Amino acid sequence: MTPVSYLRAGSAADALRLGAVQGHRLLGGGTNLVDLMRKGVEQPGVLVDVTGLPALIEEAADGSIVIGAAARNSSVAAHPLVRTRYPMLSRAILGGASAQIRNMATVGGNLLQRTRCLYFADAAGSRCNKREPGSGCDARGGFTRYHAILGASPACIATHPSDMAVALAALDARVHLASAEGVRTLSLLDLHRLPGDRPDLETVLAPGEMIVAIELPPSDVAARSIYRKVRDRASYAFALVSVAAGLALDGDRIVDVRIALGGVAAKPWRALRAEATLRGGPATAEAFARAAEVELAEAAPLPGNAFKVPLATRTMAAVLAQLSGEQA
Repeated sequence: MTPVSYLRAGSAADALRLGAVQGHRLLGGGTNLVDLMRKGVEQPGVLVDVTGLPALIEEAADGSIVIGAAARNSSVAAHPLVRTRYPMLSRAILGGASAQIRNMATVGGNLLQRTRCLYFADAAGSRCNKREPGSGCDARGGFTRYHAILGASPACIATHPSDMAVALAALDARVHLASAEGVRTLSLLDLHRLPGDRPDLETVLAPGEMIVAIELPPSDVAARSIYRKVRDRASYAFALVSVAAGLALDGDRIVDVRIALGGVAAKPWRALRAEATLRGGPATAEAFARAAEVELAEAAPLPGNAFKVPLATRTMAAVLAQLSGEQA
């Protein structure tokens, strides 16, 4: 058994100081980290509990909603501001896990959770470049049903498992970071990395840097939005494909649109090509289908997950049609 020490951060300054030490890991709800420790994938020497940090969910002066990184997923999903202004986010969280996990998991931890790839989790028997850079990827040639069709590389085909992150990507969320060097803010779209030849580098966080809050800007498309998740079973399975989308209409013309996909890449996949195709055009089933095809045109599936291309195409088109009133 590997010994592990436990410390509790009393403030953000404590968390930054303790989290920057080699071998220390920040602990939120532990719904991912503790599981990986059991499997031998993660082996921190010290866990730094940050669940006592502020878990605010409040409206800023400019109408944005600021959510503390320590806020519980269940609190975010149930908050009136989130439910009324950003319904896709509430639905994504509710579709992401059981009530027990939502009550434990934190917003910051959700964004930083690691892939659910079977080969990544098999520390004793499988090669994984994400776990051990340069060791190889046993997922290629293996069971690839849940793996990436967009943005993958020869080194890694894993997907990011978060439902919440997909909705946040569609909502143009901003991530507030802090370190001993100061604070900075970046788009959620820039937080996660695609694998390239270094799949072990999953985010752009610098050593000792931590997420302190998420900011949701005012949005013309958020109120008319939805999150749809396609999975193998209805009971809290990870997404084969998911779609977060919002639509702003002027009659039958698309004024603005936001779309993000989950279950298809190593990060929440913002469907920018589909958005550009739709913006300013007619809100018709034909336009939605065409935009979905444009977005998936560069997909590079493997034999075990080739079904994801038509599945993602159809799901995106159906979600947009539902938002426009083209279908029930």
